[in-house]
Amino acid sequence: MCDHSTWITLVEASWRLGDRLLVLSAPNLRGDDVGELQSALGRLGFDCGRVDGILGPATTRAVADFQRNCGLPVDSVCGPDTVRALGVLARQSGSGPGVAALRELEALTSTRRALSDLRVVVGQFGGLSALVRQLTHALRLRGATVAPTDEPDASAQAAAANRFAATLYLGFEASSAPGSRICYYAVPSFESVGGRSLAIVMEHAFDSTGLSLEVRGMRLPVLRETRMPAVLCTVGPVQRVIDATPTIVDAVVVALERWADAPLGAAPAS
Repeated sequence: MCDHSTWITLVEASWRLGDRLLVLSAPNLRGDDVGELQSALGRLGFDCGRVDGILGPATTRAVADFQRNCGLPVDSVCGPDTVRALGVLARQSGSGPGVAALRELEALTSTRRALSDLRVVVGQFGGLSALVRQLTHALRLRGATVAPTDEPDASAQAAAANRFAATLYLGFEASSAPGSRICYYAVPSFESVGGRSLAIVMEHAFDSTGLSLEVRGMRLPVLRETRMPAVLCTVGPVQRVIDATPTIVDAVVVALERWADAPLGAAPAS
């Protein structure tokens, strides 16, 4: 069904950089053109934060800084002249990872951590409160700082994780269909390295639960709007998950311990 949310997502994906003026507004403009702008600025060293396709204050400040450095009129608006200048410099600068990716890498590797150092937000979207409750208890017993949330809205869960200054976000949603997956944030111009690594670690840890996880990079709202490595596990059928809750909790704890110890290379070879 093409409902309102599906239509909005389709519209966002249809925009290309240069199709429209990109200016700070309320609510913020969203679209793939904003993601292209953020990616281009980041590769040139202008810090607009995470490549999330949302035109917020950090992105417009980066646009103004870019305009100032290029001798363009500084109006914080990405119009035709700014797009042309970005295109010229992009052809000369190559395709590096960008500021956002480097910042995430630095944050993940700057200090050695253990599970007890993590600040974790654990969320669920209905039907899995027992799983989240038991997981929260198990992580707290091992010294982690944990905040559970069952807000039904994905953006509200992401906002809660951002306010908590979480090290990572771990979400669960129930599926009536057989088969499970674990998603991390990825778009054509950016992917969360920490989220991808955590998803792979959890994929291997879940082998002991009888629930096989398929790893996918996606732009789901809760992954897009969190500012830390984040994964969302879609698991089902629900009764099977409930029956396997103690095993799942043990698997997640093991996965987070491995990820905390080696966030970029924790998964064993496939």
